[in-house]
Amino acid sequence: MSDFHCVTAWSKMDARWGGVAMSALLKLVRPKPEARFVIQHCAEQYTTNTALQEASAPDAILAYELDGKPLPLEHGGPLRMVIPTLYAWKSGKFLRELEFTAQDRPGFWETRGYHNRADPWLEERHER
Repeated sequence: MSDFHCVTAWSKMDARWGGVAMSALLKLVRPKPEARFVIQHCAEQYTTNTALQEASAPDAILAYELDGKPLPLEHGGPLRMVIPTLYAWKSGKFLRELEFTAQDRPGFWETRGYHNRADPWLEERHER
């Protein structure tokens, strides 16, 4: 279970996501040592960037379930990234590809003024 925070100031508490832990996936795919960022490529050319360290946190997962049921389309099904320690726009819906890169490359919302890191506890909504 984890809390899920939207930049628009709502939260879903105790969400029960099911899926594959990013830490387990990283052991299988073994990104190159110089990789420091993960770019999530989603439907309709949506992208978002995340530091590899945050994407590999113990509670970060590739989710295909929510509350014990297949992840519904309205919540990003069939597959989405979930990084509970960051605002929800960093948890890309309709995930198609993960790109591991040495260079940070801001995604859709980041290039439109949203904060690059997106920590909800620090209120990192917009760049200052």
